[in-house]
Amino acid sequence: MLGKSPNQSIPQTDIFRPVLSSFIDTKDPLVVLAQKINWAALESDFAKFYADKGAPSKPVRLMAGLLILKQMFNRSDETIVVDWKHNPYYQYFTGGVYFEWNLPCDPSDLVHFRNRIKEEGILKIFAQSLQLHKQKIEQAEEVITDTTVQEKNITFPTDTKLRLKCIKTIKQIAHKQEIKLKQTFDKELKTLKVALRFSHHPKRRKQASQAQRRIKTIAGILSREINRKLQDIDKEAHRHILQPIEKVLSQTRHSKDKIYSLHEPDVACIAKGKSHKPYEFGSKISFSTLPKSNVIVDVSHFEGNPHDSKTLESIIPKLKSIMPNTLKFNIVDRGYRGKKTIEGIQIVIPSPKEDSSKSIEYQNIKSRQCRSRAAIEPVIGHVKSDHRMLRNFLKGVKGNKINAILAGAAFNFKKALNEIKAFVFFYLKLWLNSTVPKNKYLSI
Repeated sequence: MLGKSPNQSIPQTDIFRPVLSSFIDTKDPLVVLAQKINWAALESDFAKFYADKGAPSKPVRLMAGLLILKQMFNRSDETIVVDWKHNPYYQYFTGGVYFEWNLPCDPSDLVHFRNRIKEEGILKIFAQSLQLHKQKIEQAEEVITDTTVQEKNITFPTDTKLRLKCIKTIKQIAHKQEIKLKQTFDKELKTLKVALRFSHHPKRRKQASQAQRRIKTIAGILSREINRKLQDIDKEAHRHILQPIEKVLSQTRHSKDKIYSLHEPDVACIAKGKSHKPYEFGSKISFSTLPKSNVIVDVSHFEGNPHDSKTLESIIPKLKSIMPNTLKFNIVDRGYRGKKTIEGIQIVIPSPKEDSSKSIEYQNIKSRQCRSRAAIEPVIGHVKSDHRMLRNFLKGVKGNKINAILAGAAFNFKKALNEIKAFVFFYLKLWLNSTVPKNKYLSI
């Protein structure tokens, strides 16, 4: 059953617990931001995810607020609940009335909350971040779109490393199902792992190559044995891990749709042309921002590694729903070469040579648009480094979508927070300069 948030407007005095509004700065930017978010709309939208009976849950504002704070300030599930306990402004932001000395919830409750609301609920939070910048969105005629890679929390994959992981997983399944393997190869594997050390050294390359082939053979022997000895019911129960193991053992260097991680089989290998990082292992994410204001208006996830030009067909309808009357141009880089218009929206791509058949005015507009496209690169950099998209720790394709959308929403919330800070500082500067005597050491 959905739990209700307490009423912050009329707090009842409690001699054992101080009222938050009595000792915090009510003009603090985080307090002002909390008052601008429509929490009532979130609670009504999330009501359908809860049953009508049972014990009341944690309030929606508390859980949604913790997710927003977590992404805004780059915290994990474990650290954000501890920070909430120490920070009265975090408590007020999430709907608290009195200062609390206990943790708001267990960190695992945030996992259950994300699984409960799924992508649909996360999009509601993202929509609230757009409402803070509604005026800018309504006036914009252009968007800038680019793709990036959201790397998954896996190690750099090698074939031998994956085969060793397969062997370990097979032994764990055998131990769980009380199956006695004909041979475990434990002693031999220790010797083979030693032989793999310094495998790039010319004198050890042959020995390491032999060890790699032997490890593959051992993995195949154990895989076939566990498949023979498992009952049909147990095979079905472990199908989600046995199938990736079979694919790992059968794939070669030139195979397509390879598996790079057993616990994250949906990871794709994506090359973005970076000299310092030729390949990235994760999922492709598309961002669309507004020129000048840099507000993120859309975050889209794509499975596999589709060409950038193919992603626009699913992005444009979402952008038109957000900006139904004003959107005219979508500015992209040359990686999107293909279609020039999609559903009436002009795709602006920089050309290496000026088109002499077009007017000077058109060329100047296009030149200005293409120069503005570079602004999306630092936005993506900030979303990655400041809002937990540099490495995704959430599981599966669902985790890829949730983490990317929350990172985009956190960027918008943080932008609104910075605008509130700038507004407060501007009026503070005016007040000081008008009241303090003219002195170069005192003026701001």
